[in-house]
Amino acid sequence: MKGRILAVAFIFSLAFASLVFQLYEIQIVKNSFFSARAESQIKLSGYLEAKRGGIYFTDREGNLIQAASNKDYTIVFASPKQIVSREEAAAALAPILNIDEKELAQRFSKKTSYELLASKITEGQADKIRSLRLKGIFIDTKEFRFYPFGNLAANVLGFVGPSSKDSQIRGRYGIEAFYDERLNGKAGVLEKDKVIDPDQGEDIVLTIDRFIQSQAEEILEKAVANNKASGGTIIVQEPATGKILALANLPSFDPDNYSSYKLGDFINPAVQAIYEPGSVFKVITMAAGIDSGKLTPETEFNDTGSFVLNNRTITNYQNKAYGKVTMKDVIANSINTGAVFVVRKIGHDTFFNYAIKFGFDDKTGIDLPGELRGDFRRLKNNPKDINFATASFGQGLAVTPIQLINAVSAIANGGELMKAYITEDSKTERIRRVVKPETAALVRDMMVGAVKKAGAIQIPGYAIAGKTGTAAIPDFKKGGYTDEFVHTFAGFAPAAKPRFTILVKIDSPQVGPLAGFTVVPAFAELAQFALNYYGVSPDDIQP
Repeated sequence: MKGRILAVAFIFSLAFASLVFQLYEIQIVKNSFFSARAESQIKLSGYLEAKRGGIYFTDREGNLIQAASNKDYTIVFASPKQIVSREEAAAALAPILNIDEKELAQRFSKKTSYELLASKITEGQADKIRSLRLKGIFIDTKEFRFYPFGNLAANVLGFVGPSSKDSQIRGRYGIEAFYDERLNGKAGVLEKDKVIDPDQGEDIVLTIDRFIQSQAEEILEKAVANNKASGGTIIVQEPATGKILALANLPSFDPDNYSSYKLGDFINPAVQAIYEPGSVFKVITMAAGIDSGKLTPETEFNDTGSFVLNNRTITNYQNKAYGKVTMKDVIANSINTGAVFVVRKIGHDTFFNYAIKFGFDDKTGIDLPGELRGDFRRLKNNPKDINFATASFGQGLAVTPIQLINAVSAIANGGELMKAYITEDSKTERIRRVVKPETAALVRDMMVGAVKKAGAIQIPGYAIAGKTGTAAIPDFKKGGYTDEFVHTFAGFAPAAKPRFTILVKIDSPQVGPLAGFTVVPAFAELAQFALNYYGVSPDDIQP
């Protein structure tokens, strides 16, 4: 009896010793192995990934409209270790996934347990793959970025994905890149046996009005197509605050399918490209002249049709000579020689200092990546009379569209320059006063007179202030200028109490010699829509 008890005790002792040994093996010897396996399983589950914040448009009521969100898509992946025949699997999958057969076979040869083959596949593709019943090939779902409005405001939003430099999924271009850290949040981590939860990404609310943006893009697309232009930009801004209500560009792209577009399509020319604005700049020149006290809207000038400076001749459009004219006529008829008269009257330093005050030698500070500053090097490095003369009517200097609309908005805002911004959590910020309120009012009235004289914009009950610009495009290879032009119109409405400023620009139009025939109709259509949309009261009621 005693022997049996000892035998049983011995057996239990051996079992216990074996259990202790296994626990030692698991907890001590193979601890790192099992910890690594547990960590990999948690990572593959996606639990440690921070959920990326959404991006929202707004509307006139302040409602939030989702512009970028996260959505589950069907994916197909492989576990190469489980694949029986790499060649057979590659041959079967290649035509379904539209991937080279050799490339698939090479990927199946990797010694990994997870290889993503394709994302965002269709249900039809998924059904075909399931029917093959290939060992080591799996269908699952994975969360990706989703843009419900397609290419609407694509240059503003940007996209999320890997780059040529790294495979990390990050915000690329636009708001996705500018606020990538805030949107992305902070991934969770596994510390020994403790899981630290991820911090989810923040939402970003844009000042972009979804309906103004949609209308701006539709009008821009029509203007570019009708005038056979290579591209264009429309910006709508609230002059009293600097808030951007719409920012549209062509060419554009679909952020859900960005890989099928050229790299150049991702550039946002509203902030990342400079151009010579042409005669729109005359309102800045005139504001400098009036604000400096050197002239008034009634100051007269005898136009002979040309100016000869530094052995170069400046003429008006079609070499026209206007005779005795006032400064009002200079703006209304867009007289180049009249703008030259103003800059010669006020002097180089005064003209240049006002251009700086209006913000053309600096960035606006808008919360979009890659913003450029204007190019005034010719005036700085070679301050000849001819260079300042051409600058007076917007040639020989270069600005971004966002700089230009911000400067025109300063005139609309009674001479106060505001910081341009595109996210709702940005604070309205006054930068500085650029001209006196009286000056802004006088220039505004001159712009209203120019619009009325042209007669191209007629919105009953509303006075519109604006100025056209037709600028030759420089030839950067040979020097001088090409035969191509950029057409711009910048204006605001209602003139008495501006609710918005609009800039319309198209590049290299092949139809219509002047901006009055190309971009002005686009401005008129968008201004009419915006006035109605916001229910803005008339300011020019005729008895």
